[in-house]
Amino acid sequence: MENFWKAVSRKKPNNDDGSHSKLARVLTLLDLTGLGVGSTLGLGAYVLAGSVAYEQAGPGVVISFVIAALAAAIAGLCYAEFASRVPKAGSAYIYTYITIGEFAAFTIGWNLMLEYIIGTASVARGLSGYIDALIDHRMGNAIKDVVQMRVSFLAEYPDVFSFLVVLVITALLAYGVKESTVLNNLFTGVNLIVIVVVLVSVGIKADPANWAIKPDDPNVPAGLDIGAGGFLPYGIAGVMAGAAKCFYGYVGFDCIATTGEEAQNPSRNIPLAIIASLIIIFLSYFGVATVLTMALPYYLQDPIAPFPRLFDYLGWQEIKWIVSIGAIFSLCTNSLGAMFPLPRVLYAMSSDGLIFKQLRTVHPKTKTPLLATILSGLFSGTMAMLFNLHQLIDMMSIGTLLAYTIVAVSVLVLRYEQNTNFIVSSQTKSSTVMKQLFNLTCLTVPSSLSSDIVKVCVLIYAIVISVISSILAHAQDYLNSYNPLFCTLLAAMAIVALLLTLIISCQPTEERQLTFRVPFVPFVPLISIFVNVYLMFQLDAATWVRFLVWLVVGFIIYFSYGIRHSVQGSGSQTLSESQLDIPFAMFTTVKQ
Repeated sequence: MENFWKAVSRKKPNNDDGSHSKLARVLTLLDLTGLGVGSTLGLGAYVLAGSVAYEQAGPGVVISFVIAALAAAIAGLCYAEFASRVPKAGSAYIYTYITIGEFAAFTIGWNLMLEYIIGTASVARGLSGYIDALIDHRMGNAIKDVVQMRVSFLAEYPDVFSFLVVLVITALLAYGVKESTVLNNLFTGVNLIVIVVVLVSVGIKADPANWAIKPDDPNVPAGLDIGAGGFLPYGIAGVMAGAAKCFYGYVGFDCIATTGEEAQNPSRNIPLAIIASLIIIFLSYFGVATVLTMALPYYLQDPIAPFPRLFDYLGWQEIKWIVSIGAIFSLCTNSLGAMFPLPRVLYAMSSDGLIFKQLRTVHPKTKTPLLATILSGLFSGTMAMLFNLHQLIDMMSIGTLLAYTIVAVSVLVLRYEQNTNFIVSSQTKSSTVMKQLFNLTCLTVPSSLSSDIVKVCVLIYAIVISVISSILAHAQDYLNSYNPLFCTLLAAMAIVALLLTLIISCQPTEERQLTFRVPFVPFVPLISIFVNVYLMFQLDAATWVRFLVWLVVGFIIYFSYGIRHSVQGSGSQTLSESQLDIPFAMFTTVKQ
């Protein structure tokens, strides 16, 4: 069992600055920012603003976007510090490999693959559906006349157009990273211009009175429930529920972190690009939500296509078509941004031997992971063509949130990592544990003891936060009725979480000079962990079941292939050859 633990917890050394990468280092700060904006800006502006205003928050949707932006910004800060530490391809996967260990890294990499596959397929399907709607569904009806798929978890018909869209994106990515980002920058520029057109044109019709509508207003259709009216018709609870939904509008900026071996000066440009893209995305979402809810009462919003409804309401058919074209460009950039990280994660994992090593092949001319890109496109395109992805969209979110959580944990682990130049004897260590909890020994640099205390506290904190999130997500009725059991448990867990935060904050941190460092450690990473875990508990049970099935498939691949072919494992015979030949036999290994 000890040998098995050594195998799954072995770490990748952080002694490579990425200068020997086979990938082309051609991406500038503008390219990286455009990639982050292009892969993220779309859903929130064209769908979520109207949907959340209508269903959850009313005009308070603007606050929902602010709260979601703060949550995304916290995760972005953690990504930015890691990008300055580890300028290599692979994003959260490589970060986890360096800080926590191989098995956790494989788990995160496998989840990122799920996120990017479903993200690419769903956006391609959405683009096809949007174009089909503009031509009165003629394309879909023509295909349905030829072939229909009468299976509950599949689409009504094979969407050939979405498959072709993914193939085109695949060809662009395979041809060259610089060429594909030039097209991405062009489409993102068009998208931003359309957003500005919307803000200016609709802003003219903005009426602040639509933020103060009363339930007895004569303009409200008879029998329509509009909540309590005013700016927060559904209360704070509605704003928070809207924030949970709006958070997914910010998912995508993390693709910037996968370009560590293709970015120029990655330790500087990647953190700047993450922060700049989040600022641009937030301003766009906040502005659109503001003018949309001021120009059209929240109870009249269309949760599926809010802007066509708005422009029909205003009688602006020309603007309607301009925005529709902008939405198509936006979805094109979303498709490119969603698929861009997938081959990079495959490349990073195959380079480490955790999945099939053929996927690490880089084409000598295009300087891209060609085979990984082609397989990514075929897999994503097939899913876009065959599957009804409405039930799978939450799976994309759960993988992302878990990756954000692990990155925040990794930031804490590295900040409080033991200083190898500072040695504490075992005798001293055992006699000062209680004092070190609050650093009464006045350590100024991390020691083995202080580092271990942080790791244990973070583990307990994650468990406590899971309990708190479970209560907040699934026991609201008991809390509203002041049930003594749940209220006492929630209060006790909150006190424990605060105590753990205090203990962690008392420990000394390493002072390595970095291009970017997360401010207010440990509070920012701990808040990020709480927010991400809470949002994960908002997802339904079916999503968790499908997620666990995906994990089981990944674990089979790891224990039958990855653990035997790991580059880190080949350097040290952690497991015997007989154990590697029968991978699951290692669970019964007994130390001699």
